[in-house]
Amino acid sequence: MAAHGFYGWRVVGAAFVLAVFGWGVGFYGPPVYLHAVREARGWSLALVSTAVTVHFLFGAFVVANLPRLYRRFGVPKVTKAGACALAAGVAGWALAEAPWQLFLATLFSGAGWVAMGAAAVNAIVSPWFARRRPAALAMAYNGASIGGVVFSPLWVAAIAQLGFPAAALLVGVVMVLAVWLLADLFLARSPAAMGLLPDGEAAGIAAPEAPAAAAAALPAPAALWRDHRFLTLSAAMALSLFAQIGLIAHLFSVLVPALGAASAGIAMGAATAAAIAGRTLVGWAMPAGADRRLVACASYAVQIAGSGALLLAADGNVPLLLLGVLLFGAGIGNATSLPPLIAQVEFARADVPRVVALIVALAQGAYAFAPAAFGLVRELAPEGGLFLAAAMVQALAIAAFLAGRRRPV
Repeated sequence: MAAHGFYGWRVVGAAFVLAVFGWGVGFYGPPVYLHAVREARGWSLALVSTAVTVHFLFGAFVVANLPRLYRRFGVPKVTKAGACALAAGVAGWALAEAPWQLFLATLFSGAGWVAMGAAAVNAIVSPWFARRRPAALAMAYNGASIGGVVFSPLWVAAIAQLGFPAAALLVGVVMVLAVWLLADLFLARSPAAMGLLPDGEAAGIAAPEAPAAAAAALPAPAALWRDHRFLTLSAAMALSLFAQIGLIAHLFSVLVPALGAASAGIAMGAATAAAIAGRTLVGWAMPAGADRRLVACASYAVQIAGSGALLLAADGNVPLLLLGVLLFGAGIGNATSLPPLIAQVEFARADVPRVVALIVALAQGAYAFAPAAFGLVRELAPEGGLFLAAAMVQALAIAAFLAGRRRPV
């Protein structure tokens, strides 16, 4: 089959839509749910914020077990179950009349969204691509950014017009129907079952996989936790996402005094657009033999430059603020898409799904606490401390990537 008509690109399209719903409902939704629940119930900010943290922490536990669930039940069934659980969980957020009901709902929403999150997208797309995997994953992961662009204002408008319960029901039904169709039409097929090779190309084309020596490096699950590549990759992804999500959680309110609410919202949208552009550029332009850890370091360095610009603009310098937003935004998408691509070339093919699931789970477990941690920094540190903290954590992520390039003595 010609490459341009390769079925794998349809799978990428399905994964893109899956990511739109996964992130739009399960990642960008909880901050909106937090506000809606507080408005409706009058519960404390600490209580509802803890529910958001539980949502992400339980999701981290589930995502670590996704490869096992896929092996037992198959990708289509797990994906459908995830959509149903997420819809039920969001409905639970909307209908909860007691705190215990809210926390029960977080277990469903947290478990459900990860079946349409980063590890899920990687598991769906990766079997179809090897040499072109960076570009394919970049396209699929861009659905996450679009999910933020579409669903953040959509949730606000729908809740204002319909109320939280009706909005949750409407979005949940649409999501379940869409995901169910995608699972049946696209996710139920595999390259082997269709007689296709990865990338839709002829046999004999080299693909960037781990060398034979690395293929035997992880004979048992326990060995993974002693492997310097896994440990440094996990640390780098966790640190980078901790810095990003901690800063993003507070960025809007930081921008409002200088830009106004409307312009600050536009600036946040520009950050998302920069994330899409940055991820797409890296996915399509990164050479096949490039050191992907160094590419990640370069992406994080751009974000550090963005944090520096935001720090220098603390007095309200609008051009510097906008430059900082765009530079920081340019690396947001790569923090999600590059670690799985690094795993592709550093670990044996059979180990990659397990590695990706675990690094995503560890990162999610870490960034669940980021908004609270950065809020504490914002309260206790001098003006600009928020941006300095983000830059320092990103620098630690770069150090972890570089440390992983060294061979153990």
